[in-house]
Formats: sequence, structure tokens, C-alpha cells
Amino acid sequence: MSALDIHQIPVFSDNYIYLAKYDDNNNCVAVDPADPSATLAALDELGWNLTHILNTHHHPDHTGGNTTLKEAKGCTIVGSVGEAANTPGIDVEVQDGDALTLGGHKVKIIGTPGHTSGHISFWFEDALALFCGDTLFSMGCGRVFEGTPAQMWDSLKKLRELPDDTKICCAHEYTEANVAFSLSIEPDNADLKKRADEVAALRAEGKPTVPSRMGEEKKVNPFLRGDVAETQAAIGMAGQDATAVFTEIRHRKDVF
Repeated sequence: MSALDIHQIPVFSDNYIYLAKYDDNNNCVAVDPADPSATLAALDELGWNLTHILNTHHHPDHTGGNTTLKEAKGCTIVGSVGEAANTPGIDVEVQDGDALTLGGHKVKIIGTPGHTSGHISFWFEDALALFCGDTLFSMGCGRVFEGTPAQMWDSLKKLRELPDDTKICCAHEYTEANVAFSLSIEPDNADLKKRADEVAALRAEGKPTVPSRMGEEKKVNPFLRGDVAETQAAIGMAGQDATAVFTEIRHRKDVF
């Protein structure tokens, strides 16, 4: 089985599209291809063949390239059964617990509602690669638009259970802003302060800060730490229900 080869395409002001080549015949998937022209240009440059689009959720800055790419490449569009009506060109509807096989790679579908009601994430288990759209960011999480804070917290807990070496291939470059917020929550977190310096250096050089790793996120991302005593104490909610703690942290970010 060929190793998964991931290529990251920055588009718009802060979006990322991912191409993932899954076999030795240069076949690949595109995850959340918002910009069709940028996706087509990358495919041409790499010499890769687009077989599938994987959509994490229905927002246009994730599905905007679906129709154009399908017309150009004849690819199969995979998306959430709960968002099929709003996912352009969808061919295959999947939900939590389903799986795909691509070039010998098993791709598990993880239901991660909260940002949208039918949001899903794609977990390439052997490659330790998670494509999580707008559920989990480096030191952040998506706004809760269609779901509830409890749903988002449950989704984040599911993702947190993945191995520490998991690459978090999220869809936006929000890390600098998330650093500032995270420090407002846990200013004495030594791991967070170290990560803040790393992020500042990367952005000063114009480099991406993602993918990050799950093990690191568990130490520095306040949205994964609603049940961590130090985080609870830092916001004056020691010993309180983890969902309530997460809800408070999410509210603080919304108004930060």
C-alpha cells in the first residue's frame, strides 16, 4: 500500500484545501475544495488524478469547487447524509461509523456535529491523518452555528481520543488569533507559551501552522480541556461540569 501523500493548498484569506494521493497511480482526493481553479492548478502541477471530493460540511467555503471539479474530472463527491440537500453534486452520502477504502487506506467517517448539524470528519487511520474541516483548529474550534455546545464538546472529545501523533488537517489558518485567545484563558500554561513562540516564528516566515498534532493540542487547546482541572480553575469553574466549562470558553471566544 502506498503512503498517503498530503499536499496543502492555501486559498482565499485563510482557507486550506488538501489533496491526498492514496496510491502509486497518482490517484487522489480533494478535501473541501473551495476554490476550483486553485485545485485544478495544483492537480496539474503535481500530475495527480482527482477521483473523489471529501466534504466535511456544506458551507460554500468548503464546497465551492464541487460542481466545477466534477465536470472537469468526473470525480465522486462524498459528503454527509445530513447535509446532502446543501452539498453540491453529492454522489455518496455517509455518516458516523461508515468507512471508505481508497488504495488500501481505510477512511473512517466520524460524526462531528456542532459547527453544522451534519458535520463529519475523515480519519485516515494508517496515515494518522484527520481531515476535520471546521470542528477542530490549532488551538481552536469552530463556531457553533447549527448544533449545540454540548454536541460540539462531544465531537471534540471523540477527536481527542485519536492517537497523539494524529495530524490535524483543519481547514483554516486561524492559529495566531487562537493563540491570543488561548493565552487569555491559561496565561500560565508553559506548553501554550512555547507553542505561541513557535507560531509567531512560523507566521513571520509566511509558513503554515497546521497540520498540528493531537498530543500537542491536548496540552494547549482550551477547547479540548473542558474537563482538565487546570483549565477549569483558570476560568473560575473548578470542579464544574465539563460541558458547562466548554460552553463558557466558547462564549468567551465568540466575544473575544
